[in-house]
Amino acid sequence: MPKKSAGILLYRKRKGDIEVFLVHPGGPLWSKKDKGYWSIPKGLIEEGEDIFETALREFKEETGFSIEPKNPISLSPVRLKSGKIVHAFAIEGDCDPEKLSSNTFRMEWPPKSGKIREFPEIDRGEWFSLEEAKRKINIGQVSLLEELKRRLKAQ
Repeated sequence: MPKKSAGILLYRKRKGDIEVFLVHPGGPLWSKKDKGYWSIPKGLIEEGEDIFETALREFKEETGFSIEPKNPISLSPVRLKSGKIVHAFAIEGDCDPEKLSSNTFRMEWPPKSGKIREFPEIDRGEWFSLEEAKRKINIGQVSLLEELKRRLKAQ
């Protein structure tokens, strides 16, 4: 059975355009990677856990931001190359990327050194136009951006 995760696609409207908030994975393996490596804040759904509650919890853990979950837009789940299924909810809101504060993880670094170091799960967040976000986000999540654009146009 594939792993499932849930996340929030935070968006805002600026001068008639839509911007989305994406995050970049932390740790030494991702530090020099950019295009195709950004993501929505998301995390694994625990057994019996509500998908939307998971999305809100993971957003808070990965960014340090609490958001007002009013009028969420449930987006169609996507399957990543890894096989993981991502359930996403678009919510209009705002945050200051400079104030991002992520939870951490531990790993041996450098490899085979025996040294365990702690790294932020997310090292930064940024607001992007939809077009720039399509170039930055993991290719498996591009359809979330396209669906958000369609759904907001239809409103």
